[in-house]
Amino acid sequence: MVVKVFVNGFGTIGKRIAMAVMRQDDMKLIGIGKRTPDFKALVANKLGIPIFVENEDEAKNFEEKGLKVVGFVEDAIREADIIVDAAPKGIGKKNKGIYQQHGKKAIFQGGEEESVAEVSFVAQVNYDKALGKNYIRVVSCNTTAISRVIHTLRSLSPIEKVRVVLVRRAADPWEVKKGPINAVIPTLKIPSHHAPDAKTVLGDIDIVSFAVVVPTTIMHLHVLNVKFKEQVSESDIWNALEEAPRIILVPTNLKLDSTAALIELARDLGRPRNDLYEVMVFGKSIRIIDGELWMSYAVHQEAIVIPENIDAIRAAMNLTDNPEESIRKTDMSLGVLKRL
Repeated sequence: MVVKVFVNGFGTIGKRIAMAVMRQDDMKLIGIGKRTPDFKALVANKLGIPIFVENEDEAKNFEEKGLKVVGFVEDAIREADIIVDAAPKGIGKKNKGIYQQHGKKAIFQGGEEESVAEVSFVAQVNYDKALGKNYIRVVSCNTTAISRVIHTLRSLSPIEKVRVVLVRRAADPWEVKKGPINAVIPTLKIPSHHAPDAKTVLGDIDIVSFAVVVPTTIMHLHVLNVKFKEQVSESDIWNALEEAPRIILVPTNLKLDSTAALIELARDLGRPRNDLYEVMVFGKSIRIIDGELWMSYAVHQEAIVIPENIDAIRAAMNLTDNPEESIRKTDMSLGVLKRL
């Protein structure tokens, strides 16, 4: 079975999802939804990706700028088996009504509220709960990273509490109108929204998050503190993380000791757009102090949720009921690494 996928949105996440879909042998990209005739639409034209717009006025606007469109969004929704909604935050909720009218399944992104979907999703945590669901929400980049790491750690021992500080990039690299330029902005609400969001995936867990925004564009960085209910060694943690999918232990003795170095690694590996789909754990940061784990890891906000979207499509469409099979298939298609 080959599933017909329509990606509604072609921004930072949408364009990556669309191109990931094109690499799957059990999916076919029928096109993307686009509202603005910009350079991203030009890229879609150059790559032969069909563009669908909302109405005649938008079609005319695209054509006046020399950009080709093939039809309207509702035409694509009718044709598709499933829609991946990659519209800006809050728009997915509005779009859901259209998908419901046409009886179509949809995948939403982490910018939407939990209530937009039947399940909040991270593949290695709760793939089975998403099987056959009509509406799935792939959680945000930060929540995806937290969920992958905590799910792996709690396989070693029940967890008493989790505390995490998120050092957040201010904007994606192309977003020139966002800041701060020369400031660090702390979260004034504790916990930040990340801890409650992580519970939508991990279930009832004692987790508190705090976030600061810093003037960088390339990655987030998390500082994690975990208290286990049973004794766990540093080697136990190291081994569990090394075996987990979509988590890489970074050997800092190779001077991979910053987010900038990690992005340079992605460039040198030939990753499209320097994408890192994996949680990048700084291996030497793993320490047990007074019985509590401390560690840090980096999160590439532009790429980490892309494999989750592909797995969410498989779960919704029942292409496989085996999470390991879907994860393995997705990771092979995207070149995701298990270790360096």
